[in-house]
Amino acid sequence: MSVQDMVEEGAVPKRPPFLTRQLALLLDRMVETVAVVTLLGCCLVAVMQVFFRYGLNNSLPWPEEVARLGFVWTVFLGMGLAIHRDAHLRIDLIDKIFANASQHVPVAIRVVFIAAACAALAHHGLELVSRSMSFTPALMIPIKWLYLTVPVGAVLGLVFLVLAPPAPLAVWAGLPLCAVGYAIYWAVVGPLVPIIATLEPATVLIAIALTLVVVGVPIGFALVVAVFAALAGEPPLFLVTISQNMASATDSFTLMAIPFFITAAAVMNAGGITKRLIGLASHLVGHLRGGLGQVNILTSVMLAGVSGSSMADAGSVAKIMVPEMERKGYPRPFSCAVTSSSAVIANLIPPGLGLIIYGALASVSVGALFIATIVPGVIVAVALSLVLYLLSIRHGYGGDSERSSAAERWHALLLALPALALPVIIVGGVRFGVFTATEAGAMAFVYAVFCGIVFYRVLTAHGFVQALREAVQDTIVVMFVVAAASPFAWVLASQQVPQTVGQALAGMATSPEMLLLLIILLLLFIGLFMEMIAAMVIMVPIFAPIIMEAGIDPIHFGIIVVLSLVIGALTPPLGILIFTTARIARTSPMLVFRAAMPFLGALITVLLLVAFVPILSTGLVQVLGP
Repeated sequence: MSVQDMVEEGAVPKRPPFLTRQLALLLDRMVETVAVVTLLGCCLVAVMQVFFRYGLNNSLPWPEEVARLGFVWTVFLGMGLAIHRDAHLRIDLIDKIFANASQHVPVAIRVVFIAAACAALAHHGLELVSRSMSFTPALMIPIKWLYLTVPVGAVLGLVFLVLAPPAPLAVWAGLPLCAVGYAIYWAVVGPLVPIIATLEPATVLIAIALTLVVVGVPIGFALVVAVFAALAGEPPLFLVTISQNMASATDSFTLMAIPFFITAAAVMNAGGITKRLIGLASHLVGHLRGGLGQVNILTSVMLAGVSGSSMADAGSVAKIMVPEMERKGYPRPFSCAVTSSSAVIANLIPPGLGLIIYGALASVSVGALFIATIVPGVIVAVALSLVLYLLSIRHGYGGDSERSSAAERWHALLLALPALALPVIIVGGVRFGVFTATEAGAMAFVYAVFCGIVFYRVLTAHGFVQALREAVQDTIVVMFVVAAASPFAWVLASQQVPQTVGQALAGMATSPEMLLLLIILLLLFIGLFMEMIAAMVIMVPIFAPIIMEAGIDPIHFGIIVVLSLVIGALTPPLGILIFTTARIARTSPMLVFRAAMPFLGALITVLLLVAFVPILSTGLVQVLGP
C-alpha cells in the first residue's frame, strides 16, 4: 500500500466473489492465524525467559533461539500476506500521475516487479536451503529451517498474485503478469549478464532501486530487484547470499523488540488507554491558550511512552482529537497539523522504534539511546507547545475548558497511572539490567494485557485478537523493509560506497561540526522521499564508520538520525504522518502541509540545537550511565 494509505492497513481488499479470490481470502486468514499465533508465542517465550531467570534462578539456553526462529517465520509469511493486502510500503507518485486515468498501468508495474522479486527469492532461496548444513547451537535445529522462510514467503506471495491480483486488475491478469515478472528475472540472471557485468554494481543497484521506488514498486521489493540486478554479473553464489542476508537480518533478538512494543501499544489502545491519557492531558493543560491543541501535544508525549510509533500515535490521536478540535472551532487542517507534528515525539520518547532500529544497526546500546533521547524529546514537546501558543494568540484561540481542580487532576492521573508507569518500567528495567530491550517489550505486552483486563476492564477477547492482528500487520510492513535493505547495504559496503561517501564528505567538511551539518542536510533530503526505517537501514551502515572516525558520539548521532528522518514524515512528497491524519479527517493533505509549516520550523530548530549542543543528548547518559 502507499504510505498515504497506511492508516487503512490490515484490511483485506474487498473484491468480487470469484472462486480464486475466495481461495485467496481463505489462505489469507490461515496465514494470518499462523502469523498471529507465532508472534504471540515469541512474546510468551521471551516472558518465560525473564520468569525463569528471576523467578526460578535458572536461565534457559533455548528461548531466544526459538523466539528468533518464530519471528523470522512471522516476517516472511507476512511478506506474502502483505502482498495480498497491498500493504507493503511504497511511494504513490505514479498513482497521482495516473489519478485521472486508468490505474491499471501503475498496478500492473507493481505486480510485475513484485513477481520478479518473489521469483528470484524463491529460486535462490531454495538453493540456499539445499546448501545449508549447519545447526543452531542450543537446540541443534537445522539452519535450513531458518532460510526456508524466504522461499516459502516468496512462493506464498506469487500464489496470492495469481489468485487475487490487486484492484483494479481482473482476476485473469495475475498469471500473465507474474509470467512477465519471471521473464524479467530470467533475463537479468541470463541473457543480460554480459551487459550487467560491464557496469559498476553500485551504479546498477542505486539506479534500479530509485527508478522502481519512483514508479511505485514497494520499497522492499524494489531493493530486492536492485540487489539481484547488481549481483547478476558476479559468480552465481552471490545471488544465494541475498536470501541469506534477508533471513539473517530478521534473525535478531534486538529487533524483536519492535513487534513486542507494537503489540503492547495495540493492546493498550484496545484497552482504552488513549482516551484516559487524553482525559489526563485535558485536566492538565486544557485551560491554556490553544487548549485542545496543547492537550493533543501532551497526549502524544504520554502515548509515546506506550507505543514508540509515530504512525500509531497519529492514527489513534487523530480519530479522537481532530473531530473534537473542530467542534471547538479549530480549522480541520490545523488540527491535523498539530496531531501530525506532535506524533513525531513518539520516536523520541522511550521505547521509540527508530531508536531500537538504530541501536541494532549501529551496534549501540538501546538502553543508552532510551536515556539519551529523553531531554531532546521533552525539548521537542516544549517547542511544539510554544509554537502552538504563539499561533493561538495570532488566531485568537483561547482555552477550551475551565481550569481543573486538584482533585479532578488527581483522579485523572490515577486513571492514567498504569499506562504512565510503562515507560518508567521499560527505561528502568533496561537501565538497571533487569531485562534487555526486547524482553522489556515482551513484559510491556503482558503489562498491557494486565492493565486492559484488571485496571480498565475493557479489553475483550475480540479486542485482544484485533490488536494482535494489527500488530502483526505493522510488524510485517516494518520488518520486510529491514530485511530487504540488509543485502542492499551489504552490496553498498562491498563496493566501498561508505568509504567513497566518507571521503567526499571529508573533502567538504573542515570540522566534525561541518560534517554533522552536511549529514543532517542529506538526511533531511532523503526523508523527503523515503520512510524513516528504510532510510535508516540503508544510511546508518554508511554513516556509522564515518562519524566514528570523526570522533562524533554514536549515541548523540543516533538521536540526530532519528529526529532528522522523522521530520520527513511531515514534508511532501512522502509526508506519511500528514497523509495519515488528513485521510482520517477527510481533508486536503496540501492544506495540512501548509498548516504544519510553523511546527516544521520548530522541529528543524530543535534538531540543530540538539546536534550542536551534544550535552542535551549525552548529559543524562553521563549522569545515569549507559
